Amino acid sequence: MSGTGKRSAGLLLFRRTDRGPEVLLGHMGGPFFAHRDAGAWSVPKGEYEPDEPAWDAARREFQEELGLAPPEGEAIELGEVRQANGKLVTAWAIEADLDPAAMVPGTFRMEWPPKSGRIREFPELDRVEWMGLDRARAVVVGAQAAFLDRLAQHTG
Repeated sequence: MSGTGKRSAGLLLFRRTDRGPEVLLGHMGGPFFAHRDAGAWSVPKGEYEPDEPAWDAARREFQEELGLAPPEGEAIELGEVRQANGKLVTAWAIEADLDPAAMVPGTFRMEWPPKSGRIREFPELDRVEWMGLDRARAVVVGAQAAFLDRLAQHTG
């Protein structure tokens, strides 16, 4: 599907602490990311079709990926970034606290090991974690670091 460009939308939760703002990132599930840290964390997000508003998609995907209702609150537009894979990601930040232990992750199915003929189910996100902006920048998917910078500007 080159040329059409997939689009993704997500919500970046943040909370203020004595040590500065923290964000809630998800570690991507499945075998490719199992033993990776850097580049394996993401804003909870997912793809959507052109006829669905990005904001609606961001809230729906948050619910699908975490199994929790998206929080209410003022949404801060973080704009969009283009990831290395060409995907255009739009995100909003919402100030909210959430217990990572409450997450019930959505799943996806894929053949694993490759060419084995066995279909296995993996969590979309195998864990979520609150982290300060420095750690978040070190582990998030490269292009999404721009969201952290924009949030930092907003929170001062």
